[in-house]
Amino acid sequence: MTLEIHPSWEKPLQTEFDSTYFKQLINFIASEYKFKNCFPPKTDIFNAFSKCSYDNVNVVILGQDPYHREGQAHGLSFSVPRGIKHPPSLINIFKELQEDVKISYPASGNLSHWTQQGVLLLNATLTVRENEPGSHQKKGWEKFTDAILKKLSDEKEGLVFILWGGFAKKKEKYIDSERHLVLTSGHPSPLSANRGYWFGNMHFSLCNSYLKNQGKQSIEW
Repeated sequence: MTLEIHPSWEKPLQTEFDSTYFKQLINFIASEYKFKNCFPPKTDIFNAFSKCSYDNVNVVILGQDPYHREGQAHGLSFSVPRGIKHPPSLINIFKELQEDVKISYPASGNLSHWTQQGVLLLNATLTVRENEPGSHQKKGWEKFTDAILKKLSDEKEGLVFILWGGFAKKKEKYIDSERHLVLTSGHPSPLSANRGYWFGNMHFSLCNSYLKNQGKQSIEW
């Protein structure tokens, strides 16, 4: 399997790429894609790392695993390709965005323009079987993405890590909160959001305020 990533990620992640667990993971994924219908498309699995260079990362938004229905996942957490109906979690993200930073509800669910500004849209698990959420968990992806979070935390200063939901919050232990801003809330899925754990978190404006205080460019959400 070809790792289609920005060249700037190669050195920081070389230890992971060379590890036994990662080679076993890639063999597992190759088999799954051969015999099962899996998402995102094989060429998009590492899309988060091709769209946002290591040097450019200023914000990390962590999801759990990709959308598991046809046409939705394209390797960026919470994002869908242009023209695809917005999933419920993305609808709630956009509703919070409207309220928080006073912008119109976006027509497209493609969040690639965030990645171009240094937002790493990372899922803890990068692949999934069709209609089987969580089906590729505990195969090695979590170890890989834990290493990414720790690497970013250790080697950079003044990042914003946005962790939505219980699963993402468990990753906080890999992040140095004295060197970075960590924002946590409930998940944007209707199950959590409709119980009052999502709306009003103001993460988009809090993120931009922190970036400005760090002398960095704010995100045009």
